[in-house]
Amino acid sequence: MPTISEFFGILILMYYEDHAPPHFHARYNEFEALIRIDPLGVLQGRLPPKALSLVMEWAVQHTEDLLRDWKLAEGYQKLEKIRPLE
Repeated sequence: MPTISEFFGILILMYYEDHAPPHFHARYNEFEALIRIDPLGVLQGRLPPKALSLVMEWAVQHTEDLLRDWKLAEGYQKLEKIRPLE
């Protein structure tokens, strides 16, 4: 599962053979959540409130990039790195 971004100790990952709807995985320490891309929301799991807030802020800024990577993953193509939250 490629890591497509990393910021403030949070890893953002996307699987090649993952199920719909389009989403990504966010990991922070022992926590993990699956985040739907559009509309943005938590599908499963949980993150601490501050980490979730940072992930959501980042995802809003990079919705198009995330959807592009989802399409690449569907075609088993190399995923593009996405700029971290600064």
